[in-house]
Amino acid sequence: MAHLFDSSIIDPIALSLGELFAQSGYELSLVGGPVRDLFLAQKATDLDFTTNATPDQILEIVDDWADTTWEIGKEYGTIGLRKGDETVEITTYRAEIYRHDSRKPVVSFGDSLEDDLFRRDFTINSMALRLPSLELVDPYGGFRDLRAGVIRTPGRAEDSFLDDPLRMMRAARFAARFDIDVAPEVFDAMTKMAQRIDMISAERVRDELIKLITAAAPRRGIDLLVDSGLANYVLPEIPALKLEIDEHHRHKDVYQHSLTVLEQAAAQETDEQGAVPSPDFILRFAALMHDIGKPATRKFEKNGSVSFLHHDVVGAKLVKKRMRALRFDNDTTKAVARLVELHMRFYGYGDAGWSDSAVRRYVRDAGAYLERLHRLTRADVTTRNKRKAQRISRAYDDLERRITALAEQEELDAIRPDLDGEQIMQILGISPGPVVGRAYKFLLNVRLDEGVLSEEDARERLLSWAKEEGILEQ
Repeated sequence: MAHLFDSSIIDPIALSLGELFAQSGYELSLVGGPVRDLFLAQKATDLDFTTNATPDQILEIVDDWADTTWEIGKEYGTIGLRKGDETVEITTYRAEIYRHDSRKPVVSFGDSLEDDLFRRDFTINSMALRLPSLELVDPYGGFRDLRAGVIRTPGRAEDSFLDDPLRMMRAARFAARFDIDVAPEVFDAMTKMAQRIDMISAERVRDELIKLITAAAPRRGIDLLVDSGLANYVLPEIPALKLEIDEHHRHKDVYQHSLTVLEQAAAQETDEQGAVPSPDFILRFAALMHDIGKPATRKFEKNGSVSFLHHDVVGAKLVKKRMRALRFDNDTTKAVARLVELHMRFYGYGDAGWSDSAVRRYVRDAGAYLERLHRLTRADVTTRNKRKAQRISRAYDDLERRITALAEQEELDAIRPDLDGEQIMQILGISPGPVVGRAYKFLLNVRLDEGVLSEEDARERLLSWAKEEGILEQ
């Protein structure tokens, strides 16, 4: 039969499983994302199958064929298995409905592939390939909508989002992934039902947000979250950036600026061998969130200008608060917040220049995030004034050259005082306590300002400091 896709990219394991189930008298179909991706000429990596066999029957069918099976999702109809290096999931036809007041689905099994497809989120994910015949089952027009570049639901959008409100986030995520539109009725349902996202766990919302931010067209997805009102519940700091433009238009639209910075930051990501492999969630999320401190710090000055004093520091605190609410891990939260806190540090370099100690501090404060900070700082330039943009770019080029030159002299991102804590206590004849920390900080600043000292010089500076501080007698 003729196929609308290149059948040679179908994983052989799918055909083997299809034969196995057919021999046992059961149906098996490749379903959802893997089928959609076949029409996009993309090899499906995560294989999902659906069948009219019950979980116990699935286990019986694959018992001698699979290398390993597991039953963690058995109560929801899903059996996992491994064959060679591949892992797949097989799920019994089902209807999954959310209680209106619950975050957990109520699952019932079905006996019809078409009914199973109807319960899925969007038509582009509601296609199946019967195995091993490769017959396409597309009762809700998924292929049509994929070609048209539109996201629709198999049934009424309101019913779909009532069953699982997270699907509203998934709509935005798929819009960002494929750079396509949602159908008007889908957008209307998202807008009417946005508040229902509150019944979804923070972890599930977080995971969808990560996928959206790291998609091919994140700006489209963020716009959809904001325009539908979903962002008011999952990321309220972003719609808050739509500050009213003052009557003289003396400051830029912070919301649009932030989306542009997001796009420009993503454009500076590298390949797998580079310093910031694409897609990098930390860089992109920092770019999106870098100015969220502006609404709280906006001040209209007497001369008619607008200032946002310390918006970087305020923004870093807000980032931590939001990411903790979304249950992000500590390392990711720390990284994004640090980039937001440091994103203004560079400005002024081009006018006044920095001493070597200031460059050392810049590198030391950025630490492991330096390469991302380079890209965030460059991405933050969205001015239409080409001469200004070129001046800023040249200044940052100069800063990077100086960082490279200094790095050849010493490991800037691992700067330590010339004496450690044990040496400090021995020289000063003191026990562990706050004084050791103060002395350590003093020597660290000396190192940052003056570079490497000999052990004897460091000893003399420490003793001199201790006398001035009254720690040692004059």
